[in-house]
Amino acid sequence: MVFSSVLFLSMFLPAVLFFYFLAGLHLRNYVLLAASLLFYAWGEPKAVWLMIGLIIASYYIARQIEKENDKHSVYWLSFGIILNLCALCYYKYWVFFLENINMLLNGIHQQTLNVPNIALPIGISFYTFQIISYLIDVYRGEVKAQKNIFTLATYVSLFPQLVAGPIVRYKTIAEDLLNRKTDFDNIFRGLRRFVIGLAKKVLIADQMAVIADKVFDTPVEQLPCFVAWVGALAYTLQIFYDFSGYSDMAIGLGRIFCFRFLENFEYPYSAKSVQEFWRRWHISLSSWFKDYLYIPLGGNRKGKIRTILNSYIVFALCGLWHGATWNFVFWGLYHGSGLMIERLGVKKILDKIPAFFANLYVWLFVIVGWVLFRAADLPHAGRFLRVMFTGNKGIELKDCYWLPEMLTYSNLWALLAGIFFSYPFPQIRYERIRYSTAETYILLAVFITSYVFAMTSTFSPFIYFRF
Repeated sequence: MVFSSVLFLSMFLPAVLFFYFLAGLHLRNYVLLAASLLFYAWGEPKAVWLMIGLIIASYYIARQIEKENDKHSVYWLSFGIILNLCALCYYKYWVFFLENINMLLNGIHQQTLNVPNIALPIGISFYTFQIISYLIDVYRGEVKAQKNIFTLATYVSLFPQLVAGPIVRYKTIAEDLLNRKTDFDNIFRGLRRFVIGLAKKVLIADQMAVIADKVFDTPVEQLPCFVAWVGALAYTLQIFYDFSGYSDMAIGLGRIFCFRFLENFEYPYSAKSVQEFWRRWHISLSSWFKDYLYIPLGGNRKGKIRTILNSYIVFALCGLWHGATWNFVFWGLYHGSGLMIERLGVKKILDKIPAFFANLYVWLFVIVGWVLFRAADLPHAGRFLRVMFTGNKGIELKDCYWLPEMLTYSNLWALLAGIFFSYPFPQIRYERIRYSTAETYILLAVFITSYVFAMTSTFSPFIYFRF
């Protein structure tokens, strides 16, 4: 079940809202917990037991961490982290590990290992990171261990952000879990944010997916240079509006239920450097790696060489977090290299040149990175990038007979809108009518349009569901 589906919009969400607001304040967490488990079990009936098992184990581990008062708490913390990472690594990386071992065995003509068929539970990358951050924060004394297991389960399984983030830390909503009241201003703000996210998904991201999927699925040898760039740009917009749209819907739903989730995107494509891009892109993940890995490794406090090493470790793992393929690892290392190059002096140059050219540099850098992210494998990415930068001899635009079908008026408008709304100035103009009657009518029209598109379009799951 996805937020942009007719099932969710027409049945699940209205039913949850009805029972949630009908219930008394002391029962609302239980309503949310039941709804969240149903939401997850709808697509993952078996995997829900894994999540429940990790919640129960982590509940008791956190209690022990707090109880031991540093005497043996580090051992309990280590056990809790290892337990959650083992679950993540088995379901997400075990097949990847065995496949790479088999490649080595094939190279030396040895018998290969059997590779099992392991289904990846949706959202496991997100909820395991949330549990780990909760255990670490309890160990650091930043939060108290939750005494009510059902409250902790509500935090971990909260359906608005369960399967694709943002990664919500327990300490940011600990008070909301215990004390929140119905606030009609919150409900309106939440609905407004949800509608904006829905429009991002179905009106822009799904239209860009039509172009990107066709271009990346076409043999590279048949692609003209221009078409390759159009496909890469389309995917650049698709992944941003797909993921930021989901985050907007998650934040909006959380607001309706009076939870304050932190922002996950701040116009990343308006950045003037790769460093700034990562302060604006997937903020909940980048800040998680910074607080729970980069800083504990020493951050930038132990010399230039150690800083470079720490950055590469973090970005390699950040890439691997996104998926168990070498594409994602190299995508992470590519961005890590971009940060290092800026640290070594490029950032000073970017600060001096006109903002337009600095922003153009970020667009080019990011688009190349998304090719690594989207391509079927590394050889495919290499061939695709070669066409982008050197062209395909003998291949012309007229050879792409399918191009007019992809570049329809609606898709071109979506592409232009995607670029336009990547910058904050549309938001500044919109402030003039925010919370007015005119805004209400605009949001209603946007919702109806998005709902119609959701009804008539083919199924298009969120990209980050597979992470």
